[in-house]
Amino acid sequence: MKIIRYLDRAGQAHFASEQPDGSALVIAGDIFGAHRVTAERAEVAKLLAPVVPAQMVCIGLNYRKHAAETGSKIPAHPVVFFKNIASLQNPGDPILLPTHLASGQVDYECELVVVIGKTCKNVSRARALDYVLGYTCGNDVSARDWQRDWGGSQWCRGKSFDTFGPLGPRLVTRDEIPNPNALKISTRVSGELLQDWNTDDMIFDVPTLIEFLSGSTTLPAGTVIFTGTPHGVGLSYNPPRWLRAGDTVTVAVEKIGELTNPVALET
Repeated sequence: MKIIRYLDRAGQAHFASEQPDGSALVIAGDIFGAHRVTAERAEVAKLLAPVVPAQMVCIGLNYRKHAAETGSKIPAHPVVFFKNIASLQNPGDPILLPTHLASGQVDYECELVVVIGKTCKNVSRARALDYVLGYTCGNDVSARDWQRDWGGSQWCRGKSFDTFGPLGPRLVTRDEIPNPNALKISTRVSGELLQDWNTDDMIFDVPTLIEFLSGSTTLPAGTVIFTGTPHGVGLSYNPPRWLRAGDTVTVAVEKIGELTNPVALET
């Protein structure tokens, strides 16, 4: 099933199931619990990020060629950091370049995002996908100057500004994506293809990440996991290709769709 979250004409948020003809049917109940697809047509006034995350857990340096382009060693264990959940952004809404804590090095990162559907802890790799509700597209927007130079040696500051966590446009349930590590993934900035790779290049695949992240640690339902980005980030180009006001960023993941956001200055 393909699930969207949207605002109706009265400004109320709902979930719906996208249909093959492009329409959507309202979902009654809790997508993380008992729910059903009704016969009621959804009146979509505005598309929202497909979930409101319980937390945003992120993995760095998880593609071999991306590690190589940054001159980093292949990590022995997943590199974990967190994004502020207030960084969540909807499809179609702008990525805002920070001006109060200004950055001149804002970068894009296309990512496959996993949505945990059932609260879990100490999950085995063999059973890991049983706890997945589905998958969506994400953009781990990153202010490289704050990430590398001004963030106190941690990445969270440079990756947690408002609007730095676009998700969408839909959540595709796990039954439609039996192997999340066999998907084409890409980024276009203002029409230029800058990242173009496959999730089979992950150093730690999705089941391994869930096993690791749930070790001695509870992952609540609604946890979203950004699984890392392939090579071709703006930092890697000469000169670097930083995001600029007026750009449009499109992240695409096979079987999920395209997540597009314009870029503007924070006011």
